[in-house]
Amino acid sequence: EKQLTEKESLDLIATMINKAKDSYYDTGVGAIMWGAVIAVCSLIRLSEIHFQYKLPFDVYLLTLVAVIPQVIISIREKKARKVKAYDDIFLDYLWLGFGICIFLMIFIVNTMFGDLRPLLGEYRELTKNSAIKFEFHYHEFIAPLFLLLYGFPTFVTGAAFKFRPMLWGGIFCWVCCLITLFTTIKIDLLLTAASAVFAWLIPGIMMEKEYRLYKREQAGTNV
Repeated sequence: EKQLTEKESLDLIATMINKAKDSYYDTGVGAIMWGAVIAVCSLIRLSEIHFQYKLPFDVYLLTLVAVIPQVIISIREKKARKVKAYDDIFLDYLWLGFGICIFLMIFIVNTMFGDLRPLLGEYRELTKNSAIKFEFHYHEFIAPLFLLLYGFPTFVTGAAFKFRPMLWGGIFCWVCCLITLFTTIKIDLLLTAASAVFAWLIPGIMMEKEYRLYKREQAGTNV
């Protein structure tokens, strides 16, 4: 059996380290996409309420549009990686579970609100002559639930990779979650958009820049 020389051994170790680094460095595209989509959806919803118009569909269904390119990009990134660490697999399933929870939450909210709408209409009809007017808007109580969910995978990812912007982004989501318990729907939507920007969009841009810098350094090393 051929014995490796000292130089060959060092080259082999360096190659393994570089492959592991390729696994660690994320392009940030997924975070950028989610951050942009959630922020835009929240601001469009705010616009609907403020200017009193209604789109013919739930604007948050646009998150489905973000999923397709993200899946394609994710598959390409995985094929390009030679090493897949345990924490990569864990985080893949974590974010997959997060995506499923988001869609289930949207479905549950729309279903419950649809069932409550006739009941609320009947209640308003019965109390229209009452001196005390009470308006219950179910959607005003939804933002804290989504922000609670947004913070969990963001915080875990930031902690696992020791990436402080995403770690603090997850904490920011939870702080906004508590604040939205006491604010109006318009403030809730602004805080949701801000959470998407601080938790995903900005960290994603930082990750993408770091990834491009790493690739340039790798290209220079391999020349």
